[in-house]
Amino acid sequence: MKFGRKKQDLKGPELEPLTQVFARLIHHHGPISLTQFMGEANARYYASRDPLGSAGDFITAPEISQIFGELIGLWLTDIWLRSGRAETVHYVELGPGRGTLARDVLRTMARFGLAPKVHFVETSVALKAIQLDAVPQAQWHDDLSTVPQTGPILLVGNEFLDALPVRQLVRMETGWRERMVGFYQDRFLPVAGHLPMEAAVPEDRREAAVGTIIETCPGAAAVVSEIARRLCTQGGAALLVDYGYTEVRDGSTFQAVKAHEKVDPFENPGEADLSALVDFATLAGIAQHHGARWLGTLGQGQWLKALGADARARALGELAPQHAAALWAAKERLCAPEQMGTLFKVMGLAAPNWAEGEAFAGPAAGVEVE
Repeated sequence: MKFGRKKQDLKGPELEPLTQVFARLIHHHGPISLTQFMGEANARYYASRDPLGSAGDFITAPEISQIFGELIGLWLTDIWLRSGRAETVHYVELGPGRGTLARDVLRTMARFGLAPKVHFVETSVALKAIQLDAVPQAQWHDDLSTVPQTGPILLVGNEFLDALPVRQLVRMETGWRERMVGFYQDRFLPVAGHLPMEAAVPEDRREAAVGTIIETCPGAAAVVSEIARRLCTQGGAALLVDYGYTEVRDGSTFQAVKAHEKVDPFENPGEADLSALVDFATLAGIAQHHGARWLGTLGQGQWLKALGADARARALGELAPQHAAALWAAKERLCAPEQMGTLFKVMGLAAPNWAEGEAFAGPAAGVEVE
């Protein structure tokens, strides 16, 4: 397949709208799981478009400011330097978007003599075409299974886990049931399944009040398990950045964004970005269970500031005074508590024998972005 074809050629044959597919499936077989609804909708959504930027549906941190990618590159370079400077190392990015983050990370790494092999985990043909222009040396993978299993990995996942399908359980008068998706009066809506689900609920949460919703993400758990296994057997470090929470909680976080606005997640499946907040508390435990070191989970703003985001914004402003105000505003968008600084979290993981991760334990040290 040639990734250089024009975007309109990448969509393939016209597909039947998912609204019709799901409605027919529910009519014949009954409600479907929220996991299936979200998974198939996002697969359709990402397969056919570039959803990023002002003309798309949402914007991510690397597109807001180069500072984000530079500081991630700085962190990865620093931990690599202090862990022995392995010669064969792999930069692995989950869901690399337009390749903007990787480009900024790799540029920063190169300043300190780190030139890793580049691996992108991506399934969207439309986005692969854009990534090829940004990072032509990358190798593409459908999942982590085909990423080389020798040599340390420096892995980054920015806004990757939130798009993985969630499973929800709801406490009814009759007990715990899976939260499904039905189709009534020409619209999709959540309904309770018929099968008892007590066995799927942690024992200490089974006596929750009627109406309580427990949300889990099996896909995220599987990804973090694989990352932890890789870190233990190959060495390396990982950063997972997403919006989420650090203490286990109840309630649905299932949501949708279209044209930079929140919309009904049950309306027009496949035409909006579906996501859910990431449960970093549970994922940290999973990583540790599989042997990886959990370095910590911090708010994005706190983490970036500890690595020198303010100083970098000022330095860039001095180089381009006409853009100084815009550069500072972009940095604030990433760091300010009322913007992305608190809602978004950064979780660090490392191999058992690798160095501690800077910024998680204190001020950054080691190398600086010039």
